[in-house]
Amino acid sequence: MSRYTPAEIQRALGEGLLSFPVTHFRSDLAFDEAGYREHLGHLASFPAAGLFAAGGTGEFFSLTAEEVGRVVRVAVEESAGAVPIIAPAGQGTAQAVAFARDAEAAGADAVLLFPPYLTEAGQDGLAAHVRAVCEATSLGVIVYHRSNAEYGVGTVEKLAADCPNFVGFKDGVGDIEFMTRLYATLGERLLYIGGLPTAETFALPYLQLGVTTYSSAIFNFVPEFALAFYDAVRAGDRDEVYRRLREFVLPYLDIRNAGKGYAVSIVKAGMTAVGRPAGPVRPPLTDLSGAELAALKALIETSAS
Repeated sequence: MSRYTPAEIQRALGEGLLSFPVTHFRSDLAFDEAGYREHLGHLASFPAAGLFAAGGTGEFFSLTAEEVGRVVRVAVEESAGAVPIIAPAGQGTAQAVAFARDAEAAGADAVLLFPPYLTEAGQDGLAAHVRAVCEATSLGVIVYHRSNAEYGVGTVEKLAADCPNFVGFKDGVGDIEFMTRLYATLGERLLYIGGLPTAETFALPYLQLGVTTYSSAIFNFVPEFALAFYDAVRAGDRDEVYRRLREFVLPYLDIRNAGKGYAVSIVKAGMTAVGRPAGPVRPPLTDLSGAELAALKALIETSAS
Protein backbone atom coordinates (compact mmCIF):
# COMPACT_ATOMS: atom_id res chain seq x y z
CA MET A 1 0.00 0.00 0.00
CA SER A 2 1.31 3.45 -0.93
CA ARG A 3 2.40 5.82 1.81
CA TYR A 4 0.84 8.69 -0.14
CA THR A 5 -2.62 9.91 -0.97
CA PRO A 6 -2.92 11.23 -4.53
CA ALA A 7 -2.61 14.82 -3.28
CA GLU A 8 0.46 13.93 -1.24
CA ILE A 9 2.24 12.18 -4.11
CA GLN A 10 1.52 15.14 -6.37
CA ARG A 11 3.27 17.44 -3.88
CA ALA A 12 6.13 15.01 -3.22
CA LEU A 13 7.00 14.50 -6.89
CA GLY A 14 6.99 18.24 -7.47
CA GLU A 15 9.66 18.86 -4.85
CA GLY A 16 12.69 17.84 -6.87
CA LEU A 17 14.20 16.09 -9.87
CA LEU A 18 12.66 12.86 -11.17
CA SER A 19 14.42 10.04 -12.96
CA PHE A 20 13.85 6.63 -14.50
CA PRO A 21 16.42 3.96 -13.80
CA VAL A 22 17.55 1.81 -16.70
CA THR A 23 16.52 -1.83 -16.45
CA HIS A 24 19.58 -4.07 -16.26
CA PHE A 25 19.90 -7.04 -18.63
CA ARG A 26 22.44 -9.82 -18.83
CA SER A 27 24.17 -10.71 -22.09
CA ASP A 28 21.34 -13.17 -22.84
CA LEU A 29 18.87 -10.26 -22.37
CA ALA A 30 17.36 -11.72 -19.19
CA PHE A 31 16.59 -9.28 -16.37
CA ASP A 32 19.64 -8.79 -14.17
CA GLU A 33 17.99 -8.33 -10.79
CA ALA A 34 21.22 -8.10 -8.83
CA GLY A 35 22.59 -5.39 -11.09
CA TYR A 36 19.32 -3.47 -10.96
CA ARG A 37 19.22 -3.65 -7.17
CA GLU A 38 22.78 -2.37 -6.93
CA HIS A 39 21.98 0.52 -9.27
CA LEU A 40 18.93 1.52 -7.25
CA GLY A 41 21.05 1.49 -4.11
CA HIS A 42 23.59 3.74 -5.83
CA LEU A 43 20.91 6.20 -6.99
CA ALA A 44 19.46 6.28 -3.48
CA SER A 45 22.54 8.19 -2.34
CA PHE A 46 21.39 11.14 -4.48
CA PRO A 47 18.26 13.19 -3.72
CA ALA A 48 15.70 12.38 -6.43
CA ALA A 49 12.05 13.19 -5.73
CA GLY A 50 10.80 10.04 -7.47
CA LEU A 51 11.88 7.14 -9.68
CA PHE A 52 9.94 5.73 -12.63
CA ALA A 53 10.53 1.97 -12.43
CA ALA A 54 10.33 0.19 -15.81
CA GLY A 55 9.58 3.49 -17.52
CA GLY A 56 10.54 4.49 -21.05
CA THR A 57 14.26 4.57 -20.32
CA GLY A 58 13.68 1.38 -18.33
CA GLU A 59 12.48 -0.26 -21.59
CA PHE A 60 8.88 -0.82 -20.54
CA PHE A 61 8.06 -1.52 -24.17
CA SER A 62 10.34 -4.57 -24.23
CA LEU A 63 9.34 -6.10 -20.88
CA THR A 64 6.72 -8.77 -20.35
CA ALA A 65 3.94 -8.09 -17.86
CA GLU A 66 5.59 -10.51 -15.46
CA GLU A 67 8.91 -8.70 -15.79
CA VAL A 68 7.28 -5.31 -15.22
CA GLY A 69 5.77 -6.60 -11.99
CA ARG A 70 9.11 -7.99 -10.91
CA VAL A 71 11.01 -4.78 -11.72
CA VAL A 72 8.46 -2.67 -9.83
CA ARG A 73 8.58 -4.94 -6.79
CA VAL A 74 12.36 -4.85 -6.70
CA ALA A 75 12.27 -1.04 -6.92
CA VAL A 76 9.75 -0.84 -4.07
CA GLU A 77 11.84 -3.18 -1.94
CA GLU A 78 15.11 -1.38 -2.61
CA SER A 79 13.67 2.11 -2.07
CA ALA A 80 12.28 1.01 1.30
CA GLY A 81 10.10 4.11 1.39
CA ALA A 82 13.02 6.50 0.93
CA VAL A 83 11.92 7.68 -2.52
CA PRO A 84 8.53 7.36 -4.26
CA ILE A 85 8.29 4.70 -6.95
CA ILE A 86 6.14 5.34 -10.01
CA ALA A 87 5.10 2.20 -11.89
CA PRO A 88 4.14 1.99 -15.56
CA ALA A 89 0.77 1.18 -17.11
CA GLY A 90 0.19 0.95 -20.82
CA GLN A 91 -0.58 -1.03 -23.97
CA GLY A 92 -4.35 -1.54 -24.39
CA THR A 93 -6.81 -0.25 -21.81
CA ALA A 94 -7.43 -3.68 -20.29
CA GLN A 95 -3.69 -4.26 -19.94
CA ALA A 96 -3.18 -0.77 -18.53
CA VAL A 97 -5.85 -1.43 -15.89
CA ALA A 98 -4.13 -4.69 -14.97
CA PHE A 99 -0.74 -2.95 -14.72
CA ALA A 100 -2.23 -0.25 -12.48
CA ARG A 101 -3.83 -2.77 -10.15
CA ASP A 102 -0.62 -4.76 -9.94
CA ALA A 103 1.36 -1.59 -9.24
CA GLU A 104 -0.84 -0.89 -6.24
CA ALA A 105 -0.52 -4.48 -5.05
CA ALA A 106 3.27 -4.20 -5.39
CA GLY A 107 3.39 -1.14 -3.14
CA ALA A 108 4.17 1.47 -5.79
CA ASP A 109 3.31 5.08 -4.99
CA ALA A 110 1.91 6.28 -8.33
CA VAL A 111 1.26 5.17 -11.91
CA LEU A 112 2.55 6.62 -15.17
CA LEU A 113 -0.01 5.93 -17.90
CA PHE A 114 1.66 5.47 -21.29
CA PRO A 115 -0.11 6.00 -24.64
CA PRO A 116 -2.26 3.09 -25.87
CA TYR A 117 -0.43 0.55 -27.97
CA LEU A 118 -0.32 1.16 -31.76
CA THR A 119 -3.82 2.42 -32.44
CA GLU A 120 -4.91 6.01 -32.97
CA ALA A 121 -7.79 7.29 -30.84
CA GLY A 122 -9.98 10.35 -30.58
CA GLN A 123 -10.43 12.46 -27.48
CA ASP A 124 -13.39 10.45 -26.17
CA GLY A 125 -11.41 7.22 -26.45
CA LEU A 126 -8.33 8.68 -24.79
CA ALA A 127 -10.48 10.03 -21.96
CA ALA A 128 -12.09 6.60 -21.49
CA HIS A 129 -8.60 5.06 -21.37
CA VAL A 130 -7.55 7.42 -18.57
CA ARG A 131 -10.79 7.06 -16.62
CA ALA A 132 -10.56 3.27 -16.68
CA VAL A 133 -7.09 3.36 -15.16
CA CYS A 134 -7.98 6.01 -12.57
CA GLU A 135 -11.01 3.97 -11.51
CA ALA A 136 -8.91 0.81 -11.21
CA THR A 137 -6.55 2.16 -8.56
CA SER A 138 -6.41 4.49 -5.59
CA LEU A 139 -2.88 5.55 -6.60
CA GLY A 140 -2.16 8.91 -8.13
CA VAL A 141 -2.10 8.65 -11.94
CA ILE A 142 0.20 10.66 -14.22
CA VAL A 143 -0.84 10.81 -17.86
CA TYR A 144 1.90 10.75 -20.51
CA HIS A 145 1.03 13.12 -23.37
CA ARG A 146 2.97 11.97 -26.43
CA SER A 147 2.86 10.07 -29.74
CA ASN A 148 -0.64 8.74 -30.37
CA ALA A 149 -1.99 10.06 -27.06
CA GLU A 150 -2.21 13.82 -27.52
CA TYR A 151 -4.90 15.12 -25.17
CA GLY A 152 -6.84 18.31 -25.80
CA VAL A 153 -7.05 20.96 -23.11
CA GLY A 154 -10.79 20.36 -22.73
CA THR A 155 -10.21 16.62 -22.33
CA VAL A 156 -7.61 17.16 -19.61
CA GLU A 157 -9.86 19.68 -17.86
CA LYS A 158 -12.77 17.23 -17.82
CA LEU A 159 -10.57 14.38 -16.58
CA ALA A 160 -9.18 16.58 -13.81
CA ALA A 161 -12.75 17.32 -12.69
CA ASP A 162 -13.92 13.70 -12.93
CA CYS A 163 -10.88 11.81 -11.58
CA PRO A 164 -9.56 12.94 -8.17
CA ASN A 165 -6.53 10.68 -8.46
CA PHE A 166 -5.44 12.15 -11.81
CA VAL A 167 -2.52 14.11 -10.39
CA GLY A 168 0.05 14.71 -13.10
CA PHE A 169 0.55 15.52 -16.75
CA LYS A 170 3.84 14.54 -18.37
CA ASP A 171 4.45 16.31 -21.65
CA GLY A 172 6.35 14.53 -24.41
CA VAL A 173 5.03 16.61 -27.33
CA GLY A 174 6.57 20.05 -26.87
CA ASP A 175 3.71 22.24 -28.08
CA ILE A 176 4.30 25.56 -26.32
CA GLU A 177 0.86 26.98 -27.09
CA PHE A 178 -0.82 23.85 -25.78
CA MET A 179 1.14 23.89 -22.53
CA THR A 180 0.41 27.58 -22.07
CA ARG A 181 -3.30 26.98 -22.55
CA LEU A 182 -3.26 23.95 -20.25
CA TYR A 183 -1.60 25.75 -17.34
CA ALA A 184 -3.78 28.82 -17.88
CA THR A 185 -6.84 26.56 -17.63
CA LEU A 186 -5.89 24.22 -14.77
CA GLY A 187 -3.14 26.02 -12.88
CA GLU A 188 -1.95 24.05 -9.86
CA ARG A 189 -4.61 21.35 -10.14
CA LEU A 190 -2.00 19.10 -11.77
CA LEU A 191 1.72 18.50 -11.47
CA TYR A 192 3.34 19.24 -14.84
CA ILE A 193 6.38 17.12 -15.76
CA GLY A 194 8.76 17.63 -18.65
CA GLY A 195 8.95 14.38 -20.60
CA LEU A 196 10.64 15.19 -23.88
CA PRO A 197 13.77 13.11 -24.58
CA THR A 198 16.79 14.54 -22.76
CA ALA A 199 14.47 16.83 -20.83
CA GLU A 200 17.29 19.09 -19.67
CA THR A 201 17.25 20.66 -23.14
CA PHE A 202 13.83 22.20 -22.51
CA ALA A 203 13.82 22.58 -18.74
CA LEU A 204 14.48 26.32 -18.45
CA PRO A 205 11.80 27.57 -20.89
CA TYR A 206 9.34 24.95 -19.64
CA LEU A 207 9.68 26.27 -16.11
CA GLN A 208 7.96 29.45 -17.27
CA LEU A 209 5.02 27.32 -18.46
CA GLY A 210 4.41 25.79 -15.03
CA VAL A 211 6.49 22.66 -15.67
CA THR A 212 8.38 22.60 -12.40
CA THR A 213 10.11 19.25 -12.72
CA TYR A 214 11.18 16.75 -15.34
CA SER A 215 12.42 13.20 -15.65
CA SER A 216 16.17 13.03 -16.17
CA ALA A 217 17.72 10.08 -17.98
CA ILE A 218 21.29 11.28 -17.50
CA PHE A 219 20.73 11.04 -13.74
CA ASN A 220 21.50 7.33 -14.23
CA PHE A 221 25.17 7.91 -15.00
CA VAL A 222 26.01 11.53 -14.08
CA PRO A 223 23.69 12.18 -11.12
CA GLU A 224 25.74 15.05 -9.70
CA PHE A 225 25.62 16.88 -13.03
CA ALA A 226 21.88 16.19 -13.40
CA LEU A 227 21.12 17.57 -9.94
CA ALA A 228 23.31 20.65 -10.42
CA PHE A 229 21.58 21.32 -13.74
CA TYR A 230 18.16 21.02 -12.09
CA ASP A 231 19.23 23.37 -9.30
CA ALA A 232 20.39 25.94 -11.86
CA VAL A 233 17.05 25.68 -13.69
CA ARG A 234 15.02 26.17 -10.50
CA ALA A 235 17.21 29.10 -9.51
CA GLY A 236 16.68 30.69 -12.91
CA ASP A 237 20.45 30.82 -13.43
CA ARG A 238 20.46 31.21 -17.22
CA ASP A 239 24.22 31.53 -17.52
CA GLU A 240 24.83 28.28 -15.64
CA VAL A 241 22.09 26.42 -17.51
CA TYR A 242 23.43 27.47 -20.88
CA ARG A 243 27.01 26.73 -19.88
CA ARG A 244 26.00 23.18 -19.05
CA LEU A 245 23.92 22.93 -22.21
CA ARG A 246 26.83 24.04 -24.39
CA GLU A 247 29.46 21.95 -22.69
CA PHE A 248 27.61 18.68 -22.19
CA VAL A 249 23.91 18.43 -23.07
CA LEU A 250 24.03 19.68 -26.67
CA PRO A 251 27.09 17.56 -27.64
CA TYR A 252 25.33 14.64 -25.93
CA LEU A 253 22.33 15.26 -28.20
CA ASP A 254 24.59 15.07 -31.24
CA ILE A 255 25.55 11.52 -30.26
CA ARG A 256 21.96 10.64 -29.32
CA ASN A 257 20.64 11.86 -32.66
CA ALA A 258 22.98 9.59 -34.62
CA GLY A 259 20.61 6.61 -34.42
CA LYS A 260 16.91 5.85 -34.02
CA GLY A 261 16.05 4.77 -30.49
CA TYR A 262 19.29 6.15 -29.14
CA ALA A 263 17.45 8.22 -26.50
CA VAL A 264 17.41 4.98 -24.49
CA SER A 265 20.53 3.31 -25.88
CA ILE A 266 22.76 6.27 -25.03
CA VAL A 267 21.76 6.06 -21.37
CA LYS A 268 22.94 2.46 -21.13
CA ALA A 269 26.07 3.50 -23.01
CA GLY A 270 26.57 6.21 -20.40
CA MET A 271 26.40 3.56 -17.70
CA THR A 272 29.14 1.62 -19.47
CA ALA A 273 31.20 4.78 -19.95
CA VAL A 274 31.28 5.52 -16.21
CA GLY A 275 32.11 1.93 -15.25
CA ARG A 276 28.64 0.92 -14.11
CA PRO A 277 27.44 -1.26 -17.03
CA ALA A 278 23.75 -2.17 -17.19
CA GLY A 279 24.00 -4.60 -20.08
CA PRO A 280 22.64 -4.24 -23.61
CA VAL A 281 19.35 -2.81 -24.77
CA ARG A 282 16.76 -5.26 -26.00
CA PRO A 283 15.64 -5.38 -29.63
CA PRO A 284 14.30 -3.56 -31.51
CA LEU A 285 16.70 -1.03 -29.96
CA THR A 286 20.39 -1.26 -30.80
CA ASP A 287 23.44 -0.31 -28.77
CA LEU A 288 25.77 2.53 -29.67
CA SER A 289 28.74 1.70 -31.88
CA GLY A 290 32.21 1.48 -30.42
CA ALA A 291 33.11 4.88 -31.84
CA GLU A 292 29.94 6.47 -30.46
CA LEU A 293 30.58 4.98 -27.03
CA ALA A 294 34.15 6.31 -27.10
CA ALA A 295 32.88 9.78 -28.00
CA LEU A 296 30.36 9.67 -25.16
CA LYS A 297 32.99 8.54 -22.67
CA ALA A 298 35.29 11.39 -23.70
CA LEU A 299 32.43 13.90 -23.39
CA ILE A 300 31.55 12.69 -19.88
CA GLU A 301 35.17 12.83 -18.76
CA THR A 302 35.73 16.38 -20.03
CA SER A 303 32.38 18.11 -19.57
CA ALA A 304 30.02 16.44 -17.08
CA SER A 305 31.19 18.36 -14.07
